[in-house]
Amino acid sequence: MSRTAILTPNGALAAGPMAAILANHAIPGCELTDPSGRSHTRLLPTPAGPRRVTVTIRTDDVELTADTDDGAEFAHLVRVTRAWLDLDADVAAVERAFDGDPLLGPLVRQRPGLRAVGYPDAFEAAIMTVLGQQVSVAAGGTFGGRLAAAYGGRSASGLTLFPTPQRLADAPPEELRAAVGVTRTRAATVQHVARAVAEGLTLDPDADQAPLRRQLLAIPGIGPWSADYLAVRVLRDPDAFTPGDLVARRAMGNPSIRDAGTLAEAWRPYRAYALFHLWTAATYRGA
Repeated sequence: MSRTAILTPNGALAAGPMAAILANHAIPGCELTDPSGRSHTRLLPTPAGPRRVTVTIRTDDVELTADTDDGAEFAHLVRVTRAWLDLDADVAAVERAFDGDPLLGPLVRQRPGLRAVGYPDAFEAAIMTVLGQQVSVAAGGTFGGRLAAAYGGRSASGLTLFPTPQRLADAPPEELRAAVGVTRTRAATVQHVARAVAEGLTLDPDADQAPLRRQLLAIPGIGPWSADYLAVRVLRDPDAFTPGDLVARRAMGNPSIRDAGTLAEAWRPYRAYALFHLWTAATYRGA
């Protein structure tokens, strides 16, 4: 049994970029994507376990289909999906704030309704952030697919379950490194993050973010870029920014990290949305 709902965003919806973000960051085996149909299938967490869902990004809304016949569970999946896709953000307010900016003004007018798409699973996001350090998005996805194939599990839906924190924490280090094909340092960081989460670290958007950032930076292998990226994509801080991000800095005209941070001060309190406009301008060729 499955249920379907039409999720209406608050304001405009930039459908093409949203579908592209989901497709570009998909983990092989864990997610299925159809760029031409703008649909994306993956498992979403519920209190009773993961459920397979498909989101189809349409011009004015998102169609959600979930493999459940339980009304309360479906309502939970609707809430998770709305948060994941940032459907409740007031993008009109963001666009008004950026309209007069010489760099962002043309971008928001070109792509109204661009949203700060997040991750629906915080641990998965943290591990994928580590695997994506200093490599292309495609390479990070390849590493994630290998990790899931080696340490995840098969769900009844046919999709691969992303590995649990304890499973990764307990894996023999050299075995994990070889399975994923990353350096020993990167493999060690994966396990440091897994142990931190297994021991109680929670990436909660409602938590006090300053101490949470300190906790993240205390994990070996987690530097400012990773902490900033997680603040944007997982903690859903609308004013988070990644001054060390190469793609964003290129779109800004190649300032230094310090100068990128200074320039971004003008974009408060919506610096995360500025990032998505910069990323999209640099990588997306559609409307």
